[in-house]
Amino acid sequence: MSVIKSYDLVLNKKGYLEHFEDWDREIALALAEDDGLTLTDAHWQVIAFLRQYYSAHEIPPNPRVIVKAVGHIISVHVPWTRKHLDALFPAGGCAQACRIAGLPDYYCHGC
Repeated sequence: MSVIKSYDLVLNKKGYLEHFEDWDREIALALAEDDGLTLTDAHWQVIAFLRQYYSAHEIPPNPRVIVKAVGHIISVHVPWTRKHLDALFPAGGCAQACRIAGLPDYYCHGC
């Protein structure tokens, strides 16, 4: 068990939540802060999509699906790409997004 900002969370060796249902926005903020990341509206768009997609399919979407689903919301005038996703989550792109969104680590190998 690891402690992040006074939360008793069960994290695996790589720092991912063991249980998807343990996640909430405050935990996301604590995980992001642990990574030195300040969450913006764009981050929350990606996180919300990851959680919704995982809830429906029990696997995360690949980066292309994420970009296609939220890119037009995040960037109305400039086409959003995988580079933008990686820039938003600089410590691992999709994998970091999955971690902050509370998805289990083993689902993020394809990201």
